[in-house]
Amino acid sequence: MKNLIIALDFGNKNEVFQFLNHFEKEKLFLKVGMELFYQEGPAIIHELKEKDHSIFLDLKLHDIPNTVYGGMKSLAHLGCDLVNVHAAGGKEMMMAALEGLEAGTEAGKKRPDIIAVTQLTSTSEEQMQSEQLIDRTLQESVLHYASLAGSAGLDGVVCSSHETSLIRNKLGNDFLTVTPGIRLSSDSVGDQKRVASPQFARESGASAIVVGRGITKAENPLESYLLYKQAWEGVLS
Repeated sequence: MKNLIIALDFGNKNEVFQFLNHFEKEKLFLKVGMELFYQEGPAIIHELKEKDHSIFLDLKLHDIPNTVYGGMKSLAHLGCDLVNVHAAGGKEMMMAALEGLEAGTEAGKKRPDIIAVTQLTSTSEEQMQSEQLIDRTLQESVLHYASLAGSAGLDGVVCSSHETSLIRNKLGNDFLTVTPGIRLSSDSVGDQKRVASPQFARESGASAIVVGRGITKAENPLESYLLYKQAWEGVLS
């Protein structure tokens, strides 16, 4: 998995398909988040899959194990490629999520990869310590959640590029590290705290990067996408 995932930061499917018109026959890896999914429902996943795009359904499930089991069992029928939960829900919840996903995947088909959110890239160390009352460094917290996800059998985590190498050293190269908060030097940071360039993410060993506004709000989305893609693949220095 060495993908550039585009976050579809749109409120409805009309805006999505207007955006996708810029890409003609390009097969993309697209992230559908809460705003779009809650507005359009499962139909948006089916429509995107019909166009042969890969889908990361970013709903960040976090509830009691039985509820998350049922939720994942239902989501498995959508045919997404990647789904996620919050690692803060605990090991038992993550194991239930994986079990639900396996139970809901049709026989003979590959289940979606499942990853756990460690600490949001909008969270600073100060916020984590003062608001979550976690008396550790941010890196220690992220590494702990990643280890917990690994022990629960999950395929990887969502983390910032700044923690990727630590996670790889502890959990190996096959453990997925999906990294949002990716910006080119010309981009606005926005509400993200722990940002990084595509080059930094690549050099840190990230499995995939997630880019939203840098592409979706660009005057020329295709041109911006190709710039990010080249930087991520090492074509640009």
